[in-house]
Amino acid sequence: MTNILQSKVFKELAGWAVSILIAFAIAMPIRMYVFEPVETPTGSMLDTIRLQDRLIIYKLAYRFGSVKRGDIVVFKYPDDPSQNYLKRVIGIGGDTIQIKDGKLFVNGVVQEEDYIREPMDPDRDFGPITVPEGHYFMMGDNRNESNDSRYWIQKFVSKDAIVGKIIFRIYPLHRFGFVR
Repeated sequence: MTNILQSKVFKELAGWAVSILIAFAIAMPIRMYVFEPVETPTGSMLDTIRLQDRLIIYKLAYRFGSVKRGDIVVFKYPDDPSQNYLKRVIGIGGDTIQIKDGKLFVNGVVQEEDYIREPMDPDRDFGPITVPEGHYFMMGDNRNESNDSRYWIQKFVSKDAIVGKIIFRIYPLHRFGFVR
């Protein structure tokens, strides 16, 4: 009887092991190439994205579509590609960006930005500067506390440096849902 019991336990454990391996084999490529969870390490995107928010990056977003002004993306920081940053796309190739008297202008048109945390400091004028083709100008929503394109040595993010688009917040649960 003991051998029969041991055989049943072994078969059960083997079944579990196979199930776990299959789940791992399915999950790893999805995490590597399609979706990836990230945690927000800084307050540069307050109040849109808060400290410790858990978000989902959609890595295929720009294989099938174009980067758009207003998208929130994760990218390789141009001044140190070993770091990933999370910011909003403000300018795309060909756009002229200027900040004057605390207002953001894209191609000479003042931008209405209901997502920024507070008005920009009127003493921090910037530009005008033109975004090269195939590149993007990034800014945080917490404009007065964001290390973004305005301050980097390499001002622009190339398309191939973009890891993916932030699409969903999974934590905290009371803020669960799509991110815009």
